[in-house]
This record gives sequence, C-alpha cells and structure tokens, in this order.
Amino acid sequence: MTGAVHYEIEHISRYSYAAPVQQCVMLLCLEPRQDRRQRLIDFEIETQPPANLNRETDCFGNTRHLLDLHQTHQILEITTRSTVEVASAPPLPARLHTGAWEEIRSHRESCATWDFTHSSALVRPSPTLTEFVNRHGIAPGDDPLESLMQLSHTLHDCLQYIPGSTTAESTVEHIIETGRGVCQDYAHLMIAIARSWGVPARYVSGYLNPTDQPDEQAPSNATHAWVECRLPELGWVGFDPTNQSFAGEGGKVHIAVGRDYRDVSPTRGVLQGGGEIRLEVDVRTRSLFY
Repeated sequence: MTGAVHYEIEHISRYSYAAPVQQCVMLLCLEPRQDRRQRLIDFEIETQPPANLNRETDCFGNTRHLLDLHQTHQILEITTRSTVEVASAPPLPARLHTGAWEEIRSHRESCATWDFTHSSALVRPSPTLTEFVNRHGIAPGDDPLESLMQLSHTLHDCLQYIPGSTTAESTVEHIIETGRGVCQDYAHLMIAIARSWGVPARYVSGYLNPTDQPDEQAPSNATHAWVECRLPELGWVGFDPTNQSFAGEGGKVHIAVGRDYRDVSPTRGVLQGGGEIRLEVDVRTRSLFY
C-alpha cells in the first residue's frame, strides 16, 4: 500500500481469580480485520496456562478465537501480537450527490444493512434520546456527509470524556443523563442518532496509536472505539466523536465491527469457580512509517 504505516501491537489480558477456576470457555475478538485499507501481516495468540484455541469467522466478518481451558488455574493470561499495515483513507468530498438522502433511506429495509439501521442491545431509541436531540438542536441537514460530521463535532463538544464514568454495559441513556463517558459511549450515542436518520451505522473496535495522534483521547491501554456510517459513493466512512475527527486520518487499527459493543467485546465467556475477578489489560503499539 502506498504511504502505508506498519503497526506492531502486543495486547495482554490478565485475569486473576479470587478462587481457583476449574474450567472456562471464552470467545476472543482480538485479531485485526482485513479490509480495504488494512492488511494483516502477522498474528499470533498464546495463553498461560495453555488452552485449546479454535479460529472462526462471525456474521460481520470478524475473526474470533474460541478458548477452551479445562485445567484448574487462578490466573489466565492471554497475549496477542499483531503486525498490521494501514493505508490512509482518501480525502472526503465536500458533499455527496444530490439525492443522497433519498438513496440512503430507500435502503433502510435492505437485508444487507438491516443490522446497522435498526435497534441493537445497547443502541435503542428512547424518550431520553429524543429529548437530548431536541435540546441540542441535532437534526440532519441537506447533505448526509456534512450532517454526520456536524453530529460528531456536536457530541464531542457537549460531552465530557471521563475514564471510569461508565461500564461496558452502560446504556445510551446513562451518558446522556450524566454528560460523561468514554469512547464506546460516544460511539453508541452517535450510532443511535445516525440510525434514527436512516443511515447505516456500525460500531468499530480497534487500537489508537498515541504516538501518531498525540492530542487524541483514548484509554492508556490504546484500545479505542469509533463509528462507521455507510454512505453513497463512499461506502463505510469512519467518524470519531470522542476526538472530533475523521477516523481515516491515521493512527487507528480496526479489530472488529458490529451493531454495538456486545458484538465486538475483546473477551467474553463463562467459567466454573473463580469468585471475584480482576482484569488487567496492557496494550503496546509501535508504528513504522514506509
């Protein structure tokens, strides 16, 4: 890829349990995607203690690994190492063609985009959302691209980025009521509003390399979330309301896409035993420009 950047990423998830775990089964969503501007060069995954790992592809095209561990343990460490090549997105046009809104709305009931135009577990219409939209004067304008850019800017300006203020299962109503959240909350809120306009919108999980974008906000472990909307002529276009930026500007590596966070959570599963659980995540990224 011309003008591409190579990223080397190490992602460590360390589970500590208050009591021994006899067995656990987990679904891992940690392998970066292959898409138009991203090429996965190398990926490896290992666990301590060693576990059985089976690779599969979900309905959204994400790669997952099913972890099956039948050995008593009190600590589980999952380590992935990725090498990814990412090319910058081409510049966006100032506007879309006349009739773009009509084209978008005519496809609202299409099977191809149904999952991204209708409600999902963490993204739903509600009176709280309607009141928020009215209070901030949020409404679609003449052009879909301009409208989404303005929406991203508005959410960035009216919300506070406060780490620890929400959880993985926090609803859109929670960030609206408190005015505080993190990247996944910004993404959920933008997706909810975009879908209410008829725009297909999906949740993207990935990594944000702080050395490429030193002023951007993301957890210290470099994991991040943003939004992609499907637009005529352009396909899936990224928006990052957490940082008021176009998500194709660089410094981001895609892991997975889905309707909301539940579809792309890095680790999810069940276990026998364990008691109280403590999770520590450490992500290290390095960029190499070519």
